[in-house]
Amino acid sequence: MIIRKANPGDASLIRDMAYEIWPQTYGRILSKEQLQYMLVLLYSEQTLKKEMEQGVEFILVYDGPLPVGFASFSKTQPGVYKLHKIYVLPSQQGKGTGRFIIDEVVKTTKQTGATRLQLNVNRHNNAKIFYEKLGFAVIREEDIDIGNGYFMNDYVMEKKLKG
Repeated sequence: MIIRKANPGDASLIRDMAYEIWPQTYGRILSKEQLQYMLVLLYSEQTLKKEMEQGVEFILVYDGPLPVGFASFSKTQPGVYKLHKIYVLPSQQGKGTGRFIIDEVVKTTKQTGATRLQLNVNRHNNAKIFYEKLGFAVIREEDIDIGNGYFMNDYVMEKKLKG
């Protein structure tokens, strides 16, 4: 597997992967209406490009020539980075790809002096177990109003990064 930094020209690829991944990831957790609303809200090409322009780093993961996942992260305060997105195609899950991505994000952020990596995960998403296995712990709960009467009901998790 290889990772490369994404650029604004990759926004449609990221969007297309999200549209393939999200229904399987959130289909049992969110209503169809909320799922569609969130995909449009979070994964339009315009939104993704704007995030990149604002300093959010996106990375793409390839298994050979095939794109199989992506992640995004940024610095939120001195020493603290947030992993905003990490998604792997369903066909690639269980093959170590998610761990590979997190290891890369940890390595990259540590090089800039990060001491903590945080992320949000839906309180009903089984990914919480995956994150715990990688050293993340719940530090609080958070309900985020995303408009249209919808909320993201999340755990905020954190991994302390050792030097």
